[in-house]
Amino acid sequence: QVQLVESGGELVQPGGSLRLSCAASGNIFQISTMGWYRQAPGKERELVASITITGSTNYADSVKGRFTISRDNAAKTLALQMNSLQPEETAVYYCFANIIALGDSSLRTYWGQGTQVTVSS
Repeated sequence: QVQLVESGGELVQPGGSLRLSCAASGNIFQISTMGWYRQAPGKERELVASITITGSTNYADSVKGRFTISRDNAAKTLALQMNSLQPEETAVYYCFANIIALGDSSLRTYWGQGTQVTVSS
């Protein structure tokens, strides 16, 4: 069984910073691309950032220059450093990872339970 567990979401003032973390555990053979989505109330889930196993990154235009995604392949962890946060970025942030589990020949997408980020004064 594979699990992704996020942490780090909390209330932060506009212009503030937060660091989200995601840890993968379980019967994992290989982790490919990892990343973060977010979903604000009444809106569709949107991709925030992703990172390949070799470290290539992709960011939504709205977060370029402010957010940094990183991963530790040995520790099976993912992080998202978020700076200059704005109220419109209030959302539940979800970690995802494309994983081949032990005993499984298919690459599947796994999701964390989400962590709430609230940007408000």
